[in-house]
Amino acid sequence: MARKPRVAVVFGGRSSEHAISCVTAGSVLAAIDRDRYDVVPLGIAADGRWVLESGDVERLRLTSAETLPSVDADATPVALARAESGTELVVSEAGRPPRALGEVDVVFPVLHGPWGEDGTLQGLLEMTDVRYVGAGVLASAVSMDKAYMKIVLAAAGLPVMPSVVVTARQWRESARAATERVDTLGYPVFVKPARGGSSIGISKVRSAGELAGAIEEALRYDPKVLVEVSAEGAREIECGVLQALDGTPETSVPAEIRITGDHDFYDFRAKYLPEEATELDIPAHLSDELTARLRELSVSAFEAVGCEGLARVDFFVLPDGGIVVNEINTMPGFTPLSMYPQMWAASGVDYPALVDRLLQLALARDTGLR
Repeated sequence: MARKPRVAVVFGGRSSEHAISCVTAGSVLAAIDRDRYDVVPLGIAADGRWVLESGDVERLRLTSAETLPSVDADATPVALARAESGTELVVSEAGRPPRALGEVDVVFPVLHGPWGEDGTLQGLLEMTDVRYVGAGVLASAVSMDKAYMKIVLAAAGLPVMPSVVVTARQWRESARAATERVDTLGYPVFVKPARGGSSIGISKVRSAGELAGAIEEALRYDPKVLVEVSAEGAREIECGVLQALDGTPETSVPAEIRITGDHDFYDFRAKYLPEEATELDIPAHLSDELTARLRELSVSAFEAVGCEGLARVDFFVLPDGGIVVNEINTMPGFTPLSMYPQMWAASGVDYPALVDRLLQLALARDTGLR
């Protein structure tokens, strides 16, 4: 095209991971090469309003768990609209006629959690016929819902941890019956929102007496709760998948997360606050055979759910040497300090190159069914 491609970085959103999305957006906005792309920051406020954000990178930083960045809900309202010439950004201020800000060539959605990472935003972008970075509607939806993700992965022959689902209705009608189903798993278990992320709402439960409080906590974030067996003594290994420009999925070196200090598992503070004691081994200290197997399984998981662009696949390596797929993330943590970019940096793809690869993949991809 004669002009530079126009990139809309969409962030914020209605989920409990609003702040993490803002942090990710700050990193992406700082990394995009402005000599190659025009960039427009679009925020989605916690109430769902779309606004034209300032893109102030400093304001989007995460400095503490008590001071979380957020989208400015009072900024100029904006929307994506399908026009004859393409998809445009349209400003719609109260009392004024709508005005177009120009076409959008590609969207870089850095939303985490429901109403963004779960196929809903992807569906909107498909309907407006605009290209976007990352997985499509189905892969996003399946990967966001950990219960269905397990069903799809297991059907593809991939190993997953045993689990049960408890819905708000089931818990309300008979907490006892739900508890009895969980008891069959044995303890300890992890209780988590089925469609959450960033370890928000997750609890480790060591006995039946702790279960009710953990389920009630998870239900604050999602009416569907996943309870799964704890992989005791397992090593937590992650591996990045990134498509080459011809669509072939490539894998990064695997990395290991080691939790130290007072953290019993990889919780919110351990993930996002630099003062917390989390140690990363990039690459992980693994045998060549185990490394090859993890990379092979990463591609299998990526293809099983129909991912595109990128994904981070998380594993448990059990004390007996067995491997279990924990989950697949279609929009993993994406700051330069996050595991996914760090794994690719260790594999020879630095952060700006990673951002550019994803934009080039999206621009080259056809819209519609593929």
